[in-house]
Order: sequence, then structure tokens, then C-alpha cells
Amino acid sequence: MRDLTAYDAILCLRCLLCGAEYAPEEVRYVCPHHGNEGILDVVYDYAAIAARVDRDALAVQPQQDMWRYLPLLPVATPALCPPLAVGWTPLVRAERLGRRVGFHDLWVKDDGRNPTASLKDRASALAMIKARELGAATITTASSGNAAAALAGMAASVGLPAVIFVPATAPEAKVAQLLIYGATVVLVEGTYDQAFDLCIEAADRRGWYCRNTAYNPYMTEGKKTAAYEIAEQLGWQVPDCVVVAVGDGCIIGGLHKGFRDLHALGWIERLPRLIGVQAEGSAVLHDAWQRGTDEIRPIVPRTIADSISVGVPRDRLKALRAVRETDGVFVTVSDTEILAAMRELARLTGVFAEPAAAAAWAGARRAIADGLVHKDERVLVLVTGNGLKDIPAAMHAVEGHGRIVRLPPSAALEEWLAQTEE
Repeated sequence: MRDLTAYDAILCLRCLLCGAEYAPEEVRYVCPHHGNEGILDVVYDYAAIAARVDRDALAVQPQQDMWRYLPLLPVATPALCPPLAVGWTPLVRAERLGRRVGFHDLWVKDDGRNPTASLKDRASALAMIKARELGAATITTASSGNAAAALAGMAASVGLPAVIFVPATAPEAKVAQLLIYGATVVLVEGTYDQAFDLCIEAADRRGWYCRNTAYNPYMTEGKKTAAYEIAEQLGWQVPDCVVVAVGDGCIIGGLHKGFRDLHALGWIERLPRLIGVQAEGSAVLHDAWQRGTDEIRPIVPRTIADSISVGVPRDRLKALRAVRETDGVFVTVSDTEILAAMRELARLTGVFAEPAAAAAWAGARRAIADGLVHKDERVLVLVTGNGLKDIPAAMHAVEGHGRIVRLPPSAALEEWLAQTEE
């Protein structure tokens, strides 16, 4: 099964705006009728895939990373897969966390355990393959941090130069990752959205392969592997709902694509409801969903959760479709709720989440309070990035809630121990 892929089962790349269809070799990124807005979806011949692979074959697949799903991925040259083990991240039953809110069947999937500590490794690993298949000399992306680190790490693993555009406000730890991997870092004195546009312009002028979310159609294909893992790790009994934080929209769009793939193949009986969580200061998609439109009202985002701080969500069509087609919802949470969720996740599950990732748990709590999720349902919270990505935010989260004892190296220890016994 290692050499079997879904590349030859691609029917077309279809524009989400006009429905125009293209062969994979006809276009690289977007529909030419709509410029950078012409997001494409990879469409498969599921009958052809089903004829040569079934889910039972995975049970004997020893490889425990995202490449165990090669039969469902658009990879032409499997030998070009990056050597880092991406995916097959832990899925834990969060009993103590569930009891806190009355849940009986709560699960947390920790994608912060990927090589560069975020779910974005899945898309970057696939981007690396596509770049190498095309013989690209350099790969580039724009990011608020995690996608940048993921691409820099994957590029370093195969020796491909990477140029990364990030807002100058990105957390220092995330910039440090880029530099340690040897990437060229372009700090943009502006927003993520401005960095995105500069990246596309540079890629076009220099011929670099562009990994940008909602521009490169294969990024969804990498992120959808998280849905495959959720289904397989739960014995193909998918949750009633999956809760995930949303910025640009590519992750929730990827989850939707993954579950749709499995449903089309007959591997799962239904699709879970998808609940997208946005920070109150970056709630563009929530606003569009409430208004029942695909049109967004751009904003200048303001939130502690930098990974979902987006004023113009690039993958808005896939994100909105993901929620609407699964009878899901969008919810918003405050920065205060996000910081509280960081503490609660860490102390009741041992999962250390960065602010954007913890927003998913804050959103699950909000959905319960608003009656959008019932306590007898199976709920999965997808944690998309590790808390070590943003130590200042973690320290902010524990202000007034930490337990620090300062002692001189003297007899003071005996006095303090005596106090703890009282």
C-alpha cells in the first residue's frame, strides 16, 4: 500500500466560485478566471479509490504517520515524502475535563505533538512533496507563525531553501523556529493579510513554489489527514461534533474534506457537525455565517490568539461550507475565555495549548452554555498548536493562578513544609 496513491484518481481541480474544472497540470494554484480569489478543490474518483483500497487494509499498515493514508492523497511521487514523522498524533479521552462541564464522552486530539508543534505540519509536508515534484528551487509561504515554522522545518528536512513572510508582531518563539531551521525570514511591518499578498507577489516574480493557505489547493489535502486519524482512532465511529479554532479557515475546511472523503468511500456512516471557534476580535467568518452570506466584512483583528488573528480569511468559502453542510455553527470567545481554557486544558488533560488552540476548548464551553452541544454527545476538541509557541501568553494565563514559592537555601524549607501541613 506504500506506493499506492490517489494522484491518478484526481478527476479535476474545481473552482469554488464558478465551477470551472482543470486537470492538475493545467493550473498550479487558482482559477485564472478569478485571480487569487479562485480557490480550487481537488475532486477525486472515489469509485476508483474504493476499488483498490479499503479501511481494513489500514489495520495492517505499520506506518503511523500521515503517509499511512497515501492511497487517499494526491501524491505523484511517494519517494519525495519528507522524512519527519507527521501526524498520527495522540487522541485522549478527557474524562476530568469532561466532568468539569458535565460531558460524558469528551476527547482531545493533540496536534501540538507534530514535529514543529502544530497541525500545520500536515499541509507543509504535502507542500514539500508538490514543490519537489515540480523541481522548485525555493519554497515560500506567508504565516502568522505556525505554518511558517512547519514549512521551515519540512524544508530543512529535505534541504530545500525556504523564504517566510510573517507579521513583525509574530511571537518571538515562532520566529526563533524559522531562524533555527535556516529559513530566510521576512518580517512584514503590517498584518498577516499584507504578508500574504507580498508572498504571492514574490513567488510569482521569482518562480518560488507557494504554500499559502487558500491559494495552493493541496494544503486542504494535507490538513484533511487529521479527520482520517480521528475516524480511525475512534474505530470509525466519528464524534457527534468536532470543535476547532478558525482563522483563515483552511483547517476546518480540511476536516470537512477528510470526513467527506471517508463518507464517500463508505468508511464512515455520517459526517460530524463542525463547530468553528473564532476570537471575538477576529470573528469575520462568524459574522458572515450569521448573515447567511459568503461575503465578508474585513477588519483589523485584535486578539491574543495570533494564529487565528485574521482580518480577511482566505479560505472562507471552504470554512463556511464546512459549517453549513454539516449543520454546524460558529461561536466566538473572548481573550479572557481563551486564557482560562489554556489553564483548564493543561491542568485537567496535560495538554499544553497555545492561545489559538485553546480557543477550541473555550468554544466548546461556549457551545454548551448556548445549548448548541448536548452533554450526552460525543465531542472532540482539536488542539492545533503547542503552548511552547507562545510563552508570554502562557505566563499571562497563569497570572493570579500560579503556585510559586520562593525559598532561600536555608532552614526556611522546614518552616514552609510545616505550613503546608496546616
